[in-house]
Amino acid sequence: MDIVIRPVRPGEYDVLGEITARAYLQDGLLDFGESDGYLEHLRDVAARAAAAEVLVAEVDGRVAGGVTFAPAGSRMAEIARPGEAEIRMLAVAHEARGRGAGEALVRACLDRARASDGCVRVVLSTQRTMRTAHRLYARLGFTRAPERDWNPIPELDDVTLLVYELPLRQRPD
Repeated sequence: MDIVIRPVRPGEYDVLGEITARAYLQDGLLDFGESDGYLEHLRDVAARAAAAEVLVAEVDGRVAGGVTFAPAGSRMAEIARPGEAEIRMLAVAHEARGRGAGEALVRACLDRARASDGCVRVVLSTQRTMRTAHRLYARLGFTRAPERDWNPIPELDDVTLLVYELPLRQRPD
C-alpha cells in the first residue's frame, strides 16, 4: 500500500472535514458529541488551509486522513511559542487505521518543521485517552511536557490536554 502525503486540494475540504469529525466522534473525543461546538472547527478545512498548511494522506487514490501543520504565529497555533511549530487535528479514517497513514502525516510535519527557518521544536496537544497516538508520538521521539498541559475550555475543570514536544535536529545542507 502506497501512502502519498500532499497538501489538501480545495475539492477535498469537505471529505477531510468529515473524516476528521468522524474520527473525533467515533473515538469519543468530543465532550458534547454531535452537539459539540468544536465539530464546526474540525469540519472547516477551508479555514484551516487559509491559516496553516493542511496535509492529507492519500491511500489508493483516496483521502484517508489529514493533519494541520501550524508554525508559531499562525492563527491555527494554540500552544506553539516562537521557534516552534504545532501539529493539530491529526485524524485518520477508521477503515484506514493501522497502515501507517498517521505516522506518515506526523513525519511530513516534522520534515516541514525542519525545513522552516528558526524552528527548533514541534509541539502538539492530545487527550489522555488517545493512547494509540501517545505510542506513535513516543516512537517518533516526542516526550511529555506536563508543565505545558492546558485546558481549552476553562469553564470545564475536567478537560486537560496533554502536551508533547520534540526538539529538532536541523538537517545538514
